[in-house]
Amino acid sequence: MHLSRRTLLAATTATATATAAVSLPPASQASAAGRRRQTGFERLAADGYALLHGERVGVVTNPTGVTRDVRHIVDVMHADDRVNLVAVFGPEHGFRGTAQAGGSEGRYDDPATGLPVYDTYQKSGRPLADIFTASGVDTLVFDIQDVGARFYTYIWTLYDCMEAAQLAGKRIVVLDRPNPVTGRSAQGPVLHREFATFVGRQPISQAHGMTVAELARLFNEEFLTTPAALDTVPMSGWRRSEFYDASGLPWVPPSPNMPTPDTALVYAGTCLFEGTNLSEGRGSTRPFELLGAEGIDRRWAEKAGQLELPGVHFREAYFTPTFSKFQGKTVGGVQIHVHDRAAYNPVRTGVALLVTAKQVWSGFAWRSDNWIDKLTGSARVRTMIDAGADTDEVVAGWQDELAAFRRVRREYLLYR
Repeated sequence: MHLSRRTLLAATTATATATAAVSLPPASQASAAGRRRQTGFERLAADGYALLHGERVGVVTNPTGVTRDVRHIVDVMHADDRVNLVAVFGPEHGFRGTAQAGGSEGRYDDPATGLPVYDTYQKSGRPLADIFTASGVDTLVFDIQDVGARFYTYIWTLYDCMEAAQLAGKRIVVLDRPNPVTGRSAQGPVLHREFATFVGRQPISQAHGMTVAELARLFNEEFLTTPAALDTVPMSGWRRSEFYDASGLPWVPPSPNMPTPDTALVYAGTCLFEGTNLSEGRGSTRPFELLGAEGIDRRWAEKAGQLELPGVHFREAYFTPTFSKFQGKTVGGVQIHVHDRAAYNPVRTGVALLVTAKQVWSGFAWRSDNWIDKLTGSARVRTMIDAGADTDEVVAGWQDELAAFRRVRREYLLYR
């Protein structure tokens, strides 16, 4: 697993294209408690957009790129004469958020601003670089709320945009936002490169415990063959131990099935059920908190409860998905109730639910395309569960790789 190019970069960090520069440093942690938390965009705007002066700017964003009073940053910047905003780039689900999972909005002109909107979804490398070139931008600004899980695609949109920006000779500025499930620690298996897809381009852990600006710094120095011209604008006042509700920011669903911060809290574990024939709760009012299938009853909640996992209770639950798996059918399963967020480990809980579901339901099956391997980053979780391993044995299987990633991750943390 390739995890370091620091020696190579040491000789080039003085150049504009080889360093993950922090143009606006994070505020002192000693004084952060008494200061209002500010996002990267708020700090950029407060500085009069000096970082963008004289540049033709394009923004990579989605509906989460909003101010504290829920105005979209594209609308704010477009109305400000200090910014020459010339283009917008939309990821999965689109710039304004009209598309469902696995979809995008395509190329169009935004009715509100008249700006051209380009589609980045599933585009990378030279084709994406050509889009940046055709748009006429000098600098790309990235501002999207992440949820802290490797398989949430916006961080790989960031990676692809960084790579394409380098190819096109463009600068990229990453505006930071909170990791909604804290930045305390990395958890879960680390991706093996042979399993790389758009739900995991590079070897990071399943729950990375980083912000997007920190990830951008790591991507630039550890994974990009040639680093991009990168600037980051960190937050002020944010602490790694804080959950999203401490930020004072409004929650805008980053995607249609991520309606609340509670969803993000469980997602890094229960998204694994996308790799099974059970419903992961899509089409219900509590996606990723409700899990189930036809033929499952109270025994699953009872079995999972016997494990006494920290911070979580399991309730027998029944629901009828309005779309996705089991559409229009009543299914049985569990609802996850997190009662102690600090103690809760979403990845361990997700594995425990896979193990117990297979034990109590004879109909359990993996998706035929082994999608679970793409989500976990290798075949190990699937094969160990199939061989009868319990939760502790599965979790033990990734500890060495996780420890190695944690050591690398530490070098790029902005908030300590």
